[in-house]
Amino acid sequence: MISIPNERLTIKLLRRGIFLEQLAELQNESDIRGIAITTKEYQANLTTEIVQKIAIGIINWLRQSGVKGKLTVGVGRDSRLSGQKLQRGLIEELTTYGVDVYDFGLATTPALFMSTQFSQFSCDAGIMLTASHLPYYYNGVKVFSQKGGAEKEDITYILSHSDKSQLNEEKGQVTEADLLTVYAKDLVEKIRAANPKKGDSPLSDFKIIVDAGNGSGGFFTEKVLQALGADTSGSQFLTPDGNFPNHIPNPDNKEAMQSIQKAVLSEKADLGVIFDTDVDRSAVVTKSGDVLNRNNLIAVLSRIVLAEHPGTSIVTNSPTSDHLKTFIESLGGYQVRYISGYRNVINKALDLNQKGVDTQLAIETSGHAAFKENYFLDDGAYVIAKILMLLPNLQEEGKTLESLIADLKQPLETQEVRFKLEADNYRTLGQRVIQQIANIDITGWEIDPENEEGIRFRLTPPYGHGWFLLRMSLHEPLLVLQVENDEAGYIIPVLKKIQQFLANYPDVNQEKLTALLSNE
Repeated sequence: MISIPNERLTIKLLRRGIFLEQLAELQNESDIRGIAITTKEYQANLTTEIVQKIAIGIINWLRQSGVKGKLTVGVGRDSRLSGQKLQRGLIEELTTYGVDVYDFGLATTPALFMSTQFSQFSCDAGIMLTASHLPYYYNGVKVFSQKGGAEKEDITYILSHSDKSQLNEEKGQVTEADLLTVYAKDLVEKIRAANPKKGDSPLSDFKIIVDAGNGSGGFFTEKVLQALGADTSGSQFLTPDGNFPNHIPNPDNKEAMQSIQKAVLSEKADLGVIFDTDVDRSAVVTKSGDVLNRNNLIAVLSRIVLAEHPGTSIVTNSPTSDHLKTFIESLGGYQVRYISGYRNVINKALDLNQKGVDTQLAIETSGHAAFKENYFLDDGAYVIAKILMLLPNLQEEGKTLESLIADLKQPLETQEVRFKLEADNYRTLGQRVIQQIANIDITGWEIDPENEEGIRFRLTPPYGHGWFLLRMSLHEPLLVLQVENDEAGYIIPVLKKIQQFLANYPDVNQEKLTALLSNE
């Protein structure tokens, strides 16, 4: 008889352990992602029940962070099909335990952080339901405090502290509020302030179209561009639709960029703007149809910040062109290549500033860009605002956006190949491959010491002039290879040498490389 309670306790503890393990699996570095809609291939693991556990974890996290008194939390979502249901569950749990909630409805990730800064809200935390550009059946949770975005260790704490036994049940209030209008007004005021001679409509001479990819970015058309006098006719995919019926909402996606390019040229627009689903990333297309993303976007923003802050440092992730480094240095700046991941580059910039090294910009090739002047928040709309601040002056001087990066040399050939790692301990496998390729002895391949992620080689004759980088994917069991060359015909010989090397590792799937080489 005495053993029955112990057996029940053991079962309860086992179940709790399994549940905590399931929660831990949802961690995606500094945010949370999972399957929110069951499909033929995937079982949902980010359910209303799970989101409510995360809500308790966020309350416990705020308390252990030293936040006292009545908690106020803002909650928003992107256009995903599962968003409204998860948002209701999140709000219900927060208010059950005494949290006052601002229900912001459709919102953006940067706006949720700003809800902790805007005086009319002063939220202790902002919670955004989003999974960026991932397929429709995904969703996720991004968390902000008044100090900034949650770090990896914060998410670990949230997911491992879902115990509500120390919390009191006292009903909190729910207030519906329009965050995007407040956020947009702030951007409008900043753009007007940069062009004081132009009055309230500094963009009245411009036609600017927006591609929101059916995500949350459609607000930018009316609330920012039209408010500044721009003609936005021809903008596309502004209506939120979690099926994402037109293209992946991702400025790093070839199909998406081709779509906005086509729209700019057919509409004879002065500028095209494209956002990802939750508007923490963006890219632009110029009047002539040139794409400003990846290295080109970094170059444009680098010129802007170096004009405002001469001699500043700029942190990027590792897969940037050698030509970008030359470009930044020619402007009197410094490039610091660091580990991929938007929180990694932001934290590197924060660290440099703390050490007395002025660093005004942290940016990834994926489009995540964070300015020191803007809380080091990766904010796609703010990136566009910085460019819009510049447009009227460029027009007066008879210059174009392309002219800002006319000195940026472009590689002649580029190629990316991803290798699936088919081993249980795939990280160990990937790291072993990277360590051992360092021992390869090939004339014309020299290890680049200015690299913090994976391994980077400089290429010289007989392999042209360029570089390649082999690194682990941040979130997937993949090795990622990126190759650039300034001379034609040298990428294939490099790929063949890498194919020969990888033949020693049967658990590295070379299917995509084999298909690529078979077409040559």
